[in-house]
Amino acid sequence: MIIRQTGKVPWSLQPDRNGDFEEIARRAAARGLPPVRYPEGWPVQTYSIIALRAALFVSDQRERRALSRAMFRTAFVDGRHLADLDTVLQAAAGAGLDAEAVRAGMERQEIKDALRAETEAAVSRGVTGVPTVAVGEDLFWGDDRLEDAATALAG
Repeated sequence: MIIRQTGKVPWSLQPDRNGDFEEIARRAAARGLPPVRYPEGWPVQTYSIIALRAALFVSDQRERRALSRAMFRTAFVDGRHLADLDTVLQAAAGAGLDAEAVRAGMERQEIKDALRAETEAAVSRGVTGVPTVAVGEDLFWGDDRLEDAATALAG
């Protein structure tokens, strides 16, 4: 949704990104994460608002973090598409959530409206892509900036 509103083309959709995959693999290994496995057709065939609506439906921050971790693990460790509703619901169940409640909740109009509003607020604040971490007024965009965000937060 941010891509549509900003017109910025993320690195993942750039034609020459071969070196980026090796760099991401190195950063994942350095952080003690499992090897990255991209879903087939990533990123073009895997962008979806299904996962975004599911995360927004879960209002408890601890549960939202658990769901987000489960969905990222599903996508980038298991290599499964988050554009598939059943996959997102399985991730929700794996995070300890009631998958049927998530399914019903993410279809509610207020969740759809809230996602639009949150996206507009992010774009208005200057967010141009994900992940973006806000520390006060400063925005840190990209997983290669996570350490910078942690330093700013500590400091």
